[in-house]
Amino acid sequence: MTDLTRRVLLGAAGVGAVGLFGANIPRLFATDIPGRGTDALTVAILGTNQDAKARQNLIDAFRRIHPEINVRIQAVQGQDWSNFFAKILTMVAAGTPPDVCVVATEGAQLFADRLAEPLDTFVQRDKDVMQDYFSDVHPSLIEAFMYKGNLYQLPIDFNAANVYYNTSTFEKAGIGRPADDWTTDDFLTIARALRQGNNAPFVPFYWTNRLWGGSVPWLYINDTSFLKETKATGGEWLWSTFYADDPAAAGRTGGYLWEESNALDPKVEESFEFLRELVAEGLGTSPAQGGGNELVAQFAGGSIGMTPAGGFWVQGLNEAGMTKTDFDVQFFPKWASQHHQLGAAGYAIMRTSKRKDEAWEWVKFCTSREGMQLAFPTPNTTPTRRSMCNEGLYGTKGPVHWQVFYDTLDKVGASPIPAPPQQAAIDTALIKNVLGAVTAGSRESLRGNLRTLDRDLTLALGRS
Repeated sequence: MTDLTRRVLLGAAGVGAVGLFGANIPRLFATDIPGRGTDALTVAILGTNQDAKARQNLIDAFRRIHPEINVRIQAVQGQDWSNFFAKILTMVAAGTPPDVCVVATEGAQLFADRLAEPLDTFVQRDKDVMQDYFSDVHPSLIEAFMYKGNLYQLPIDFNAANVYYNTSTFEKAGIGRPADDWTTDDFLTIARALRQGNNAPFVPFYWTNRLWGGSVPWLYINDTSFLKETKATGGEWLWSTFYADDPAAAGRTGGYLWEESNALDPKVEESFEFLRELVAEGLGTSPAQGGGNELVAQFAGGSIGMTPAGGFWVQGLNEAGMTKTDFDVQFFPKWASQHHQLGAAGYAIMRTSKRKDEAWEWVKFCTSREGMQLAFPTPNTTPTRRSMCNEGLYGTKGPVHWQVFYDTLDKVGASPIPAPPQQAAIDTALIKNVLGAVTAGSRESLRGNLRTLDRDLTLALGRS
């Protein structure tokens, strides 16, 4: 889960893009490069050729177990996950899809609905081997990739939206570490003290207008969301087999459904009013679309007191020169609840693949202890295996309270960002209306923006 803006409309950039890019598809996806057409299991990732080469040790370890399976990592460049998914859709339409594809929460239901193969049969067939994985992974991460009773991905990494804070800015303001159960009132008190205790240019809380880490965390801790959340039936086969003795799996179902707008919920208005006042008082940034390109440098330089981020940020801060004590992390504050949002990613097997058994062996290896340790040698994300979130990964680079990353699941709870199959259009509708809502001159103006958001969400979901 990287720091991405996710704004491209998949529908418009999918099949419709074939005509635009048809003549250039070999060049666009590098299929004209010698060796690209070889007989191999193709695994698509979001990234560059350098990112693909970095996974060579993962391929080598896999080949030692399965010398009969050739693997090629296909790097697909994109400015964000939505752009990546659009390119995968183009490849499918062009008849050149990968066998396996890395998919983040943003596209999980899109792929489950249209592109991915259910993993149920594979998981049950190899249940003795897979028990080690499920025993090490919190059930909330698994439920995030259930769709209408079937399991479509095994998550390998995740990031909940926690609050990072620059410890030097807190020290200048005479503030200690927030308590685990701090409240939104505590948050405002700390933000005001930070503004008073630090010299300009400085902002107590920096946030961007996007789905992950934008307005949604504030909705979740107020026990609401901009889409109505329901649960699909099914999934008993998984929970009774792999999580029978885990209390955290009680009540888990066949996956999340987001099929209606919830923008007119009074709690949604209350949450956006909180953000509007935060911006109006100068305690929080006025969010622009996307953003965050200079965030690491500004945070490391002491121009920002707090910002939402997950385990993915540790490596970047370390590379920016921050030591493990220069920053720390805490849960989002408590409001009506303290429930967090999360985003995750894993490998999906494409329905179009003629190598599904080989693809499953790849997925199974990549979720093994060896595979995940090879995939995540540095703290540039949060591994889904609880055993990997340890002193060995975070002890040198920080933060001091790195336990918060997995404790978010174990102690306060988290669920995925709202991501129905129409996610790209949903994302666009949210981003378009959030800026107006939180910069509105009055609460009545804010309500007008929420009414427009409700209309746009309803159209995006095809409910009109």
